[in-house]
Amino acid sequence: MTTIQTANLAVATATPGKTLNIALWTLQVLVALAFVAAGSGKLLGSADMVAVFDAVGIGQWFRYVTGSLEVLGALLLIVPGRTAFGAVLLACVMAGAVVAHLTVLPTPPTVPLVLFALTALIAWGRRSQLAGLLG
Repeated sequence: MTTIQTANLAVATATPGKTLNIALWTLQVLVALAFVAAGSGKLLGSADMVAVFDAVGIGQWFRYVTGSLEVLGALLLIVPGRTAFGAVLLACVMAGAVVAHLTVLPTPPTVPLVLFALTALIAWGRRSQLAGLLG
């Protein structure tokens, strides 16, 4: 039993090799740029974003919350040691966006699904950061 637990701990806390680390950093920067752009549009009151959040029906305050979470998550993606937290935060935001697209919005959830997958991949690649927090 101890061998299995040790093996599981080793897998859960494994840090990526050099090539994977470079690939993750590249992905993190690209995804962060996408979320800064999306979050900025929400925070600056882009006409498209105002219309989307009108269609959602919760109120424009939710546009500010969502935009703030996207920008915060993007910043966390590029802070060493905090990347996994930003990725999990953004994955949660994108899960909500997928639900909104499936239930309220007339457009397909393709973009939120892709961003969800990318943030989940980053969180998995940086899982050692979460393992230290979760015990």
